[in-house]
Amino acid sequence: MSKFILSAFADEIDTSLVTQMDVLEKHDISHIEMRGVNGKNIVKHTIEEAKDIKKQLDSKGFKISALGSPIGKINIKEPFEAHLDLFKHTLELAKILDTKYIRMFSFFMPDKENPEIYKDDVMERWEKFIKAAKGYELTLLHENEKDIYGDTAERCLDLMETLKCNYVKAIFDPANFVQCNVETYPYAYKLLKDYIVYFHIKDALSSNHNVVPSGYGDGKIKEILTEVYNDGFDGFLSLEPHLASFQGFSELELEPNSSINEMPEGGPKQFAIAADALKKIIYEIRKCGG
Repeated sequence: MSKFILSAFADEIDTSLVTQMDVLEKHDISHIEMRGVNGKNIVKHTIEEAKDIKKQLDSKGFKISALGSPIGKINIKEPFEAHLDLFKHTLELAKILDTKYIRMFSFFMPDKENPEIYKDDVMERWEKFIKAAKGYELTLLHENEKDIYGDTAERCLDLMETLKCNYVKAIFDPANFVQCNVETYPYAYKLLKDYIVYFHIKDALSSNHNVVPSGYGDGKIKEILTEVYNDGFDGFLSLEPHLASFQGFSELELEPNSSINEMPEGGPKQFAIAADALKKIIYEIRKCGG
C-alpha cells in the first residue's frame, strides 16, 4: 500500500525552529525539509549548531526528510572549489541531522545561451559531488528548477542517464515544470518516473506562472499522485507553498474542519492553505482507491 509521508519547507512558516515545529504539529506533520532555520540557510550552520538543532528536533519528535540545500544553485561559470567545500560540509550536517536526502541543483545557465554547451561542465561538477558523497549512505536529489541545466524533463533525464549513479535520484516539482512551460503529466512524469523518489508539492498556472495551492493550477498534482499512489509509492511529499502573494483565499473550497481560520496571518496561514489543499487531494485519492 502507498504511504505518503508529509514534510514541509517550514521556513515558509517562520524563521524560528520553535515556531516551525509548533505550526507543523497542528497539521500533524512531523518531518521538515530543512532549508532556512533560525535565521540562516541550514548549510551555513556550524557542526555545533547542527547538533543543537538535532536536540531541538528530537525533543519534539521531529525528523528531517531532506536538507533543502542550495548546492548547485550557482552559475556554471562561477568558481567551484569553495562550493564543493560547502557541499562537503553539508554532507556532515546531513549525518548529524540523520537524513538520507540532500536536495541539489544543476547550476544556473548563462543568460540566452544554449544549456547543451555546458553539459560536460555540469556533469564534471556532479561527478565531484558523487565522489565526495561516496560512503555517506545518502541520496543526492536533483530538483528541476528554472534556469538551471535540469530545467526541462529531457535534461533532467540526461543528468540521470549520464551520471548513472545509484545514489543520485530525482525530485519532481510540478510548479517548476509549469513555470518552464513543460507538461507535467503525463509527459515529464512518465519520462522521469524511474528516477523519482521524492516530490515537492506546489502548483502553478501556465498562463502567468503564478504559484497557487495544489489542485488550483496546471501541475496536474492529483493525476500524478493518483498514479504514484496506485504504484505503491512510499516516500515524502514535501510542501513548498510559495503562497506569499496568493490572493484567492475566498475562492478556495476548504474542508469543513479546515485549520486555516485558526492560523495567524502571514506564513502560518499561507502554509495552512497549502496543507489543506494537499490533504484534500490525498483524501480524494484514498477515498476512490486511486
